Amino acid sequence: MNNKTPLSVAIAMAVAGITAAAGSAAQAQTEDVTEIRVTALGVTESADLIVAPFSVLDSDELLSRGGTLGDLLNGLTGVHADSFGGGSSRPVIRGQTTPRTKVLSDGSNVLDASDVSPDHAVAVDPILAQRVEVLRGPATLLYGGGAIGGVVNVLDDKIPSTMPGADGGQTYDGFVALRGNTVANERAGAISLTSRATDNIAVHFETSMVKKDDYEAPNWDEARVEGTFADSNNSSVGASWIGERGFIGLSYSYRKDDYGIPGHSEEFEDCHPDGAILHCEPHDDHDEDDHDDDHDDHGDEHDHEHGVPFIDLTSKRVDLRGELLAPLPGINKVRFRASNTDYEHYEIEEEEVGSAFFNKGYEARIEFDHASLMGWQGLFGVQVSDTEFSSQGESPFLPTIESEATGVFVVEHFQLSDAWHLEAGARYDRQKHRPVNDPRGRPAFSDSASSWSGSAIWEAGDGIILSATYASAQRLPHAQELYSRGIHVATNTFECGLIPDPLTCGGLENNQPLRKESADNIELGLRKVTGPVTYSFNLFRNNVDNYIYARTLDQYEEFRLVKYTQRDAKFTGYEAELAYRFNDNFAAEVFSDYVRVGLEDTADRLPRIPPRRVGVRLDAQVASRTSAELEFYRSGKQQRTAAFEAGVDDYKMVNLSVSHSFDENGRYNLFLRASNLLDEEVRNASSFLADVIPMPGRNVSAGFKMDF
Repeated sequence: MNNKTPLSVAIAMAVAGITAAAGSAAQAQTEDVTEIRVTALGVTESADLIVAPFSVLDSDELLSRGGTLGDLLNGLTGVHADSFGGGSSRPVIRGQTTPRTKVLSDGSNVLDASDVSPDHAVAVDPILAQRVEVLRGPATLLYGGGAIGGVVNVLDDKIPSTMPGADGGQTYDGFVALRGNTVANERAGAISLTSRATDNIAVHFETSMVKKDDYEAPNWDEARVEGTFADSNNSSVGASWIGERGFIGLSYSYRKDDYGIPGHSEEFEDCHPDGAILHCEPHDDHDEDDHDDDHDDHGDEHDHEHGVPFIDLTSKRVDLRGELLAPLPGINKVRFRASNTDYEHYEIEEEEVGSAFFNKGYEARIEFDHASLMGWQGLFGVQVSDTEFSSQGESPFLPTIESEATGVFVVEHFQLSDAWHLEAGARYDRQKHRPVNDPRGRPAFSDSASSWSGSAIWEAGDGIILSATYASAQRLPHAQELYSRGIHVATNTFECGLIPDPLTCGGLENNQPLRKESADNIELGLRKVTGPVTYSFNLFRNNVDNYIYARTLDQYEEFRLVKYTQRDAKFTGYEAELAYRFNDNFAAEVFSDYVRVGLEDTADRLPRIPPRRVGVRLDAQVASRTSAELEFYRSGKQQRTAAFEAGVDDYKMVNLSVSHSFDENGRYNLFLRASNLLDEEVRNASSFLADVIPMPGRNVSAGFKMDF
């Protein structure tokens, strides 16, 4: 490792400066227990009494953290990312990513292709988001029992729910934001505006642009890591009618992304399975003449200045949202959401489309918040969806699949006494996948799943809260897990689903009857929420019967034969945070998270599990309108790897951020953030590309936001 002494001295000086500034405070801390609504939970109560471990990032934090959704959430306790270059990353919660970790857009499924592959971007735009809610564990059943990892809910302002100027102030509001960084020469900007059009109609417009070059990384042969560039453009228009008892509104959103696919190689395009054995023939150059198809014009239209393969992504979405207060006796509020999405993306190389993915469909849900019934307060509802997913290319690895799903759910809260609270929930889902014109004649899949959970919360006094949760959840398989068969170019794999031809894809010996995936989760929580010392500890154990995962059967160089397989799995882990507030201006926190996974009846392990992480944060109010945070954490080695998976070394991460507000109301804000100050070579254990490319090196980002 290179000598870091000068930088270490600079960091030490920064810490000393923060500490000195903190020591000048004279006022005592004021306790404030707030009532908040975590939309993904469907409840409004004291933040300290919410059972599910959660984090909420506001729009200022989202702007300063930057990056794609997974990358900006990476570093929150219990949260990692399965990064795939500069254009795509999905959140990993407690070792679980999609489809066991759901990403929502204001409570609705995003309906993109991110649950098919890590190279497929999540079609939400954090720079325009109002806030992001992250729930860890299976405590919520509002969005499906299969979300045993957690839920990420991205909230936006596309459809106004309150009227600007209703309190007598200005009749418009919004923001302008700018951001840039050094590691990828990022140029980003966003504008959001909501305005009163009439006494009851509000309109909204927002747009954003993000452009990033290939990023820099330490100990890399080239100046930059090829194929990690990313461009994104997003726009939305919306309007709503707002009255005294609620609102109803409509919006249209358009998203356009171009980003690189790092680590791709053409030499494996002739690879094919013979049972459980992978056969790869030398690449024949004449095959390139056979790529002419109906998409040639599309490839010419989307020629990119970079010579590496890239993804051209387009998403068009219409959202309908509304709320109505007291619509019926016994019903406090009804809340409904509906969306229709037309998503497509093309994987392009040398001006030709190699493969294409399409996802079209709708989702609708309605929730009824009922009045107290024998002391129980909560909500119940119905959710339906209908989608058609298809892939095209020389050898599409998925047929066209029509999917239908229906779910009913209920979530309730009961206050047993001043100190004891109970929560309970249940959900029933019905799902059907039907291949359309499948040349292999694979059958349709239809099944149901039931899930329920129960929690107890005890306020022990002195701000100490104990909680216990038990959840039993069943998950229905994703279409890719059932029907995939073919080369997945971006991940350098040949994938075999649970319903393939066993003689030619995965081998007869690896064929097994499909069984329902069922999880039993136990979680214990201990929190202290008042006083100078606060803490939060969570222990969890998740026993999953018939866990579905992508098992590597064989490998040729960097290309792997993958077969979806079911095994019983156990996830055991913890999340810990301990903070001490010295005074109003200075606080310190230590934190750690860890998940350990074991498979029964096999020596193999699950792939891409993050290692233990331990760190410390120092927060200071340096001046009346200036704050700073210094963060250090160590991510350990990960040597508990699956077959054919390389381990990763440990690394140390140092981040420093400073923010300043130019006015007392916090309307004009400037931030400066330095990440990976030690310029460490970071290999992400949760990424498909862990042994292919490193993560970005030292980076300085800066930005400005003006609220109006």
